[in-house]
Amino acid sequence: MLKKMGEAVARVARKVNETVESGSDTLDLAECKLVSFPIGIYKVLRNVTDQIHVITLANNELKSLTSKFMTTFCQLRELRLEGNFLHRLPNEVSTLQHLKAINLSRNQFRDFPEQLTTLPALETINLEENDIVGERPWPCGPCSSSLCPPFPEGLTGHRRGAPGSDLHRPEGKGELSGLRHLGTGH
Repeated sequence: MLKKMGEAVARVARKVNETVESGSDTLDLAECKLVSFPIGIYKVLRNVTDQIHVITLANNELKSLTSKFMTTFCQLRELRLEGNFLHRLPNEVSTLQHLKAINLSRNQFRDFPEQLTTLPALETINLEENDIVGERPWPCGPCSSSLCPPFPEGLTGHRRGAPGSDLHRPEGKGELSGLRHLGTGH
């Protein structure tokens, strides 16, 4: 078991070093069996955090992300968190003002993460294969399943069809104004 743990740590260290040495704007820690974001990475990446625009933490065992993660990587354009055990996002996700896409599919969300409605650049949210339940406060058209997730305040329409073309905001609402795709497949 210690050998496997050591191999996992070495794999994470190698991927972080590749990001630092290559000057890449991407940090890919997918499938590293992470249960939390390693604290030591903040120190190693402290001089390049503003240059990191894409982070992939897909297919790990993350149960939460800290506020420090969100505030440290505030220049993110894309955040891939699919295939974890997340059920909420920290309020500090609102610091990700440049975020265009977030993948939260295959997690354990029971409610739509309302904090995402504060992100002006957000174009794509993937919440497929979560446990989102509750009343649908919007007309769902041909998708009449009772499993449809509650829609964020500020958006009133949802239909399965062309991404983004079916999203309607009430007059005067600015939340998620750039949203082009909301994946909520059942």
